Amino acid sequence: MSEELSDEKKRLLYRAKYRGFKEADIVVGKFAEKHLAGLSEEETEEFRLLLEVPDQELYGWIIGRAEAPDNYKGPVLEKMQAFDVAAEMPR
Repeated sequence: MSEELSDEKKRLLYRAKYRGFKEADIVVGKFAEKHLAGLSEEETEEFRLLLEVPDQELYGWIIGRAEAPDNYKGPVLEKMQAFDVAAEMPR
């Protein structure tokens, strides 16, 4: 998949997969593998901003442990919250 990504999206994919917090690496990384190529410019910017959020906070928002501040709410975060990471894991 990374062959079809722009250089910017390749960097974002790497950052999504190697955040340093295992659970976030898995959820955010798998989401990026599946959806990053199809994100619009606006969605890509939202994703980039979400990657700036500390791992524990972002993971909490994704799994519903905490509510994201309004300035981080958007279609990408909603997609991440609805993403079924278990379906993307090897069996």
